Amino acid sequence: MADVTLEKIVKRFGKVEVVRDLDLSIAHSELVVLVGPSGCGKSTTLRMIAGLEEINEGTIKIGGRVVNDLAPRDRNVSMVFQNYALYPHMTVRENLGFSLKIAKQAEAEIAARVSEAAETLSLTDYLERMPAQLSGGQRQRVAMGRAMVRKPDVFLFDEPLSNLDAKLRVQMRTEIKRLHSRVDTTMVYVTHDQVEAMTLADRVVILRDGKIEQQGAPLELFSKPANTFVAGFIGSPPMNLIDAAVTTAEGASAIRLEDGMEIPLSPAQAARVADAPGVVLGVRPEDIVPEGHGVQIDTETFAFQRAVDFAEPLGTDSDLFIQFGGREIVSKMFNPRPVAAGEVIPFRLNLSQLHFFDAQTGEAI
Repeated sequence: MADVTLEKIVKRFGKVEVVRDLDLSIAHSELVVLVGPSGCGKSTTLRMIAGLEEINEGTIKIGGRVVNDLAPRDRNVSMVFQNYALYPHMTVRENLGFSLKIAKQAEAEIAARVSEAAETLSLTDYLERMPAQLSGGQRQRVAMGRAMVRKPDVFLFDEPLSNLDAKLRVQMRTEIKRLHSRVDTTMVYVTHDQVEAMTLADRVVILRDGKIEQQGAPLELFSKPANTFVAGFIGSPPMNLIDAAVTTAEGASAIRLEDGMEIPLSPAQAARVADAPGVVLGVRPEDIVPEGHGVQIDTETFAFQRAVDFAEPLGTDSDLFIQFGGREIVSKMFNPRPVAAGEVIPFRLNLSQLHFFDAQTGEAI
């Protein structure tokens, strides 16, 4: 059972603490994605699991065994890097089997493992080619296969798709997901791309400044962000965040925006924000939609009109940028049509999908 446990991990570079008191438990065969902005400590955390970076404080366990003082080769982990790191003078077959050859495995065993990895990753027809004769996606599959043949307890992926074009990234996400289902091995995957995180992960761990902001299933983080950082990081486009205040008149509560607009609250919503001195209103672009161009909304909506600053056509939908609450926000137009800058359009806001955050702490209310 190859579970991974990080207990009170601290990593410093000089006086700078890049990972701070980090606790994380990863179950056997789970695919966990570490995601966050540049400098948040995600790659450093991965390298500490691999043994490529020493930890300053804390304990790392793999399969229940403390590995703090073990060399990378003794941890039985395999790492797939961003830049492939293939040997250019070796064929695909030789690249796949090289680590086993160094470990003095029997030729028959090497051939069997290479064949199995090549079949799993659709590389059988390329075994005699050199890396220079492969596409970027094929090279990355070879890098994955080279990790596979070692039969590691844990796969570690360090932004493996960042060098690929958009179409190949989508294809390789599917390959990695398929690989995980076939090999039933623990995987820890690092990316700065929240779309990758949402589509790949069993569990997403969001890091900021070396600490975990929130972790959970992708849809849980999307629908219930713990704070404004997570709300503004998860989602494409991310959640709109708008400064607001709570008002009450004649027993009814509303959210007042900076431009004077008031959005009515249900009794349950009013109770949630009643004691908040200041509120940040959060609304997903999918919940502010042009009349007749959104998903079916069966709950109460709030109607308003706005001129469109500009539109970004994306094929099956468009992002419309409008002024709302004293700032520019994004609305999602499904089944889109051409929209000219300055065109006034009626919108509907889904009142059941409002999010509220404390204006001082940023924490969800």
